[in-house]
Amino acid sequence: MGPLVSLSENIGTGRLVDRFGRVHDYLRISVTDRCNLRCLYCMPAEGVQFMDSGRLMTDEEIVRVVRVAARLGVRRLRITGGEPLVRPGIDRLIEALGAIPGIEDMAMTTNGVLLARRAERLRRAGLRRINISIDSLRPDRFAVITRGGDLSRVLEGLKAAERAGMSPIKINVVLLKGFNEDEIDDFLRLSIEKPYVVRFIEYMPIGHEDETWKNAYLPLRRVLDRCEELGYEIEPVQVPGNGPAENWRIRGGLGAFGLIHPVSEHFCAACNRLRLTADGYLKPCLYWQEEFNVRRCGGDEKAIEELFFRALDIKPERHEMAEALEGKSRSHTPTVRRMSQIGG
Repeated sequence: MGPLVSLSENIGTGRLVDRFGRVHDYLRISVTDRCNLRCLYCMPAEGVQFMDSGRLMTDEEIVRVVRVAARLGVRRLRITGGEPLVRPGIDRLIEALGAIPGIEDMAMTTNGVLLARRAERLRRAGLRRINISIDSLRPDRFAVITRGGDLSRVLEGLKAAERAGMSPIKINVVLLKGFNEDEIDDFLRLSIEKPYVVRFIEYMPIGHEDETWKNAYLPLRRVLDRCEELGYEIEPVQVPGNGPAENWRIRGGLGAFGLIHPVSEHFCAACNRLRLTADGYLKPCLYWQEEFNVRRCGGDEKAIEELFFRALDIKPERHEMAEALEGKSRSHTPTVRRMSQIGG
């Protein structure tokens, strides 16, 4: 980690550099907290109380924040939710964001349920890359993990994204001990047979740190162990994108697989991202509770710029999810928002 950078020094550069020298050029934008699924790792069984539409940022407000961010060096965006495709007019918003000077790359994370009918329109609006959450390839198990989801609709969306020319297509798989760990082989095989990037993700304690999380948590070392057991030869590979995945290809495969292990091997030293919640809060870290309300700035872009610098000034060196797993005390207060309310 580089030398500490003061807030005044940061403002003077006009760049988003935090106290530890990390340059932030990536903004994740949640466009809604609503979702048409209720995944085990994202929401409690009873669901969450969705926000009234008046609490959500308007297209104009989101564009204004991104315009400020782009002037400060943000070049890459990811559109998230909830489920972003339930937001009306999402293709128009994507087109407006892509037209902002300085924005070079935009991607989306979706559960894919509504993607089949919208993939072509999203591609025309400027969306180049997409991540689709598929935590099981077995229809009955998929329905359990998502609390009612229809796997066939998601697979139709996957095919539609291919036809629309989105690339690379990434498949997000949250590994849950006792739920889908026996499908590691199937997902690895998928990365051999198809040009997808299958990304295994550790279950994170966002908004909850109960025994359910601890019992279902599975370190991703298991994926590499399984490759060895199956006799796969793997090699590191570069994959387009902005995330922290450790990427591998099985020799001879058409695609690749990635490991995102925030708990067992945190990647905070290379963190380059900030988050904007659907109700207009700028979060410097997914795990901690600190956040800044940009809507209070109204149309004052200088005030929004100041909030970006303030967020960086208080951003900790790292999260402490591993300490949560071990039941240890933490240096800050974890967020009480669930993943669907932040936009992971």
